[in-house]
Amino acid sequence: MTSEGDTPPGEELTGGMMNAGAVFRRGDLVERPAPRTARALHAHLIALRERGFDAAPVPVGLTEDGREQLTYLPGDVALPPFPEWVMTEAALRSVGRLLRRLHDVSAAVPVDTLADWPRALSDPAGGTVLCHNDVCPENVVFRDGRATALIDFDLAAPGRPVWDVAMTALYWVPVRDPESTAAQYPAGLDTAGRLRILADSYGLSRRERAELPGVIEEATASCRAFVVGRVADGDPVYVRALAERGGMRRWDRRQEWLAAQREVFTAALLD
Repeated sequence: MTSEGDTPPGEELTGGMMNAGAVFRRGDLVERPAPRTARALHAHLIALRERGFDAAPVPVGLTEDGREQLTYLPGDVALPPFPEWVMTEAALRSVGRLLRRLHDVSAAVPVDTLADWPRALSDPAGGTVLCHNDVCPENVVFRDGRATALIDFDLAAPGRPVWDVAMTALYWVPVRDPESTAAQYPAGLDTAGRLRILADSYGLSRRERAELPGVIEEATASCRAFVVGRVADGDPVYVRALAERGGMRRWDRRQEWLAAQREVFTAALLD
């Protein structure tokens, strides 16, 4: 029950780790903690919409208590452990095509170079395209088995498109060791084959395909550093997740496995 004049909490939306317990739907709006780049990010999202990209929330405004309001995008969002329907090859292809649409339109929108874009998961090489940097299943809206929208642009930052593809591959192929995969994904996924499907559906150039295995290793190292930082800050969600998933040994295992698979991935992408 709320007192007179209070705002009802609305429906809690679950999924991501960064804003766990702080994202609510109120009718056609989603209200969530605003990232520090909210004004620049909102301007960018509006510019994307003006150029025909209708696959992202539309910013509505900022509240006085530091929250952002965006349009709610109806559809299905998969949560771990991920169901088989979201890991089909057709679903993977649709994710690759959606990411390419984002990058093609975003390339025509100048990035605000004065904004303090988050660096934790951004491309260390920099770039001129605003990348999403967190295209995990929890941040993709599906309708009729097809990826139709991206949400949660909190970690968006300028970078190379191939970096965003690498980040996406970590979650959607998924490019991680079999033990890590078994904890959240359906059995029997062909890692090398799915990496090729993602590259094909996105339309990576041959040069980008040759770069991708190395960029995936860089992206994995960035993800590791991000988790270490959140844990060091005492974030209870990340502290608990790290403990439940095997501690830092899990990251050692992932990185060792990736290095051993480099030639396999290169052959799958280029042959």
